[in-house]
Amino acid sequence: MPEKVKILVTYRGLRERYIRQIREISERIDVEMVPDGGSILDAVRDAEVIFGDLTKEMFIASKKLRWVQVASAGVDRYLFPEIVESDVILTTTSGMHRIPMSELVLAMMLTLVKQLHRFVRLQSEGKWRRINTEELAGKTVGIIGFGNVGNETAAKAKCFGMRVLAIDIATIRRPTYVDEILGPEDLDYVLRESDYLVMTMPLTEKTHHMIGERELRLMKPTAYVVNVARGAVIDNEALLRALKEGWIAGAGLDVFEQEPLPQDSEFWKLNNIVITPHIGGSSRQYQKRSVKIFCGNLRRYLEGKPLMNMVDKKAGY
Repeated sequence: MPEKVKILVTYRGLRERYIRQIREISERIDVEMVPDGGSILDAVRDAEVIFGDLTKEMFIASKKLRWVQVASAGVDRYLFPEIVESDVILTTTSGMHRIPMSELVLAMMLTLVKQLHRFVRLQSEGKWRRINTEELAGKTVGIIGFGNVGNETAAKAKCFGMRVLAIDIATIRRPTYVDEILGPEDLDYVLRESDYLVMTMPLTEKTHHMIGERELRLMKPTAYVVNVARGAVIDNEALLRALKEGWIAGAGLDVFEQEPLPQDSEFWKLNNIVITPHIGGSSRQYQKRSVKIFCGNLRRYLEGKPLMNMVDKKAGY
């Protein structure tokens, strides 16, 4: 009888019904959970597949590892040199964040355009005060990174009557809900045109600090930045200055270069931003969707078929 494929589930807090769902895929697999009180390094030594988190120490300790399915779309924290140089396959749950993250983008844009963050502060102070508000209709949104989240954001923004510009490194056919598809070389144009600049791209060497002082100064003083990607795609020091000195009107920020955001950070003191604690992809559907993607990939793996959402480890996404 052939040796079973050992799958180590390092996805902590995974509900029992989803663990059963994985086990029911095939009799050829042996599903093991992260041991309570035991050594995860011992557990990973003979694992062929990992579903969930992975550390450098775990990777080095593994002897049979062939495939890692992480439960996230971003992989920047997993791309340590040892795995990049190896033959181990890395796959993501790309696509599952499309709905919650695009909804957060629209929520932030609506909050900023209707000044809801300021009204909430006034409410807590028991003050009835009118503030001039604007509309999304007729405004331009520039979306940097036109993957699943960028696509869904564009479609939702068009429903609000917005002009939609999108930047992506790949040449793709323009959807009907996008006014212009552009390349990275057109960034300055998008910066100048956008009333809302939305960051949805992965963090790579090329996108690290893609938006800095020069880029922020190109934007309209009435424009807003919304970042649900990674904190480091924007130079946070330059962004703080831009918000304090009025280079731009405000921001909606779900991610920062340092997380958790320190209690003494000046970002907390600004009244022209909305802060959420990196919850863009959060949803009660998270486990259900991530397990569905993993189970689909697991069937492919057992059948020797190409896996979905494979990461180009050299490119970083």
